[in-house]
Amino acid sequence: MMNKNLTEEYKDFILLHGDNLEQINQINHKVDMIFANPPYFLSKGCSLQINGIWKNFEKGEWDGERDFEAIKAFNYKWLSAYRKVLKDDGTIWVCGTYHNIFSVASCMVELGYKILNVIVWQKSDARPTLSRNYFNFTTEYIVWARKHKHIPHYFNCNLMEMLNGGTRMSDVWKIPFVASWEMQCGAHPTQKPLRLLYRIILSSTREGDTILDPFAGSCTTGITANLLNRKFIGIEQNKDFLKLGIRRKEEINSPLTADKFLKKMAENPEEIMVMINHARKELKQKMIEKGICYLRAGDSKGSLLVTPGFERMQYVLLHTNGKDCQLFKLKNRGTFQIWTADTLRQYGFSPTHAPYYVVLFFNSKNPIKIIHQPNLKEGSFTYKAKIRPLSDFIGIK
Repeated sequence: MMNKNLTEEYKDFILLHGDNLEQINQINHKVDMIFANPPYFLSKGCSLQINGIWKNFEKGEWDGERDFEAIKAFNYKWLSAYRKVLKDDGTIWVCGTYHNIFSVASCMVELGYKILNVIVWQKSDARPTLSRNYFNFTTEYIVWARKHKHIPHYFNCNLMEMLNGGTRMSDVWKIPFVASWEMQCGAHPTQKPLRLLYRIILSSTREGDTILDPFAGSCTTGITANLLNRKFIGIEQNKDFLKLGIRRKEEINSPLTADKFLKKMAENPEEIMVMINHARKELKQKMIEKGICYLRAGDSKGSLLVTPGFERMQYVLLHTNGKDCQLFKLKNRGTFQIWTADTLRQYGFSPTHAPYYVVLFFNSKNPIKIIHQPNLKEGSFTYKAKIRPLSDFIGIK
């Protein structure tokens, strides 16, 4: 049994208050993944005058500048300690900038970790760098490593490919910074966006896994973990930050808020889209046999109007009255043909509602597994063609 747990009412959200090198002794079982956002050691204790207003950029004493040897000693100590509570096939993610990330990588190699990737997180909405003596700072780095060089780790490559339109996801991630909806309970000076943790957790853990954060802060890792049906252990020395994390946990106890957060975390302005199309049972079967999906075009009732996101469409989902959903990948992303009703009849179809149709070609031999079963029953809108993000159907959990 763990001591000093501030959230005893939650079995899947455990918070320990204190120094992480001391509180690690309270963890009596090994974890599947570690996410760490340690001090970057970049605070210089300075203030700047911006538009006549003095602003302090100091994050705290814990983030104060140190020389390279001191930074390396700090990182070596915690990385060594936490390697012991990581499962043999587990992985660890550590954030940083140039101030600390080279030290982190060096320590990992010395301790026997195997570095898998160095992710470049490019903030799509990064603020301009105040000094004009540098290129604009828009990125942070995340080292991903596994515990052992020769013991395989878990990586959901297929899911990452699907979320990336069927191609291998690269090590450059364009994700916006923390949004206002993530800070309704308060803010942390080094808070990470839920969208970032969403991708990290989905890629390297399974449902039911345990995730540990030794620098928990306001518990972004824990909030994301719980929303994705993972267990969380967080350690933080600042009790005010832990109170903020508890408020955030209480916030997602509301099913409506949890669902809202899940959808927002999965949002991606470059995300692949899915065409949703109702078809009668017999027609749906013929579409699958032919690898052809057609929809009404023009101004006829129930027709498809091309909307923003159509150019990112790469999948089609066929259903009958909102049920019996089947997902397929299009042969060509964001493209379609316009056929006459007569042309469709030559392929064995019997269109009767319009003179012209939008035609999509898909790979009917390899249906895609739907992880998150959609609710497509929307009254009369059930039968209207529409596009929705791929994450509505895969990857949410």
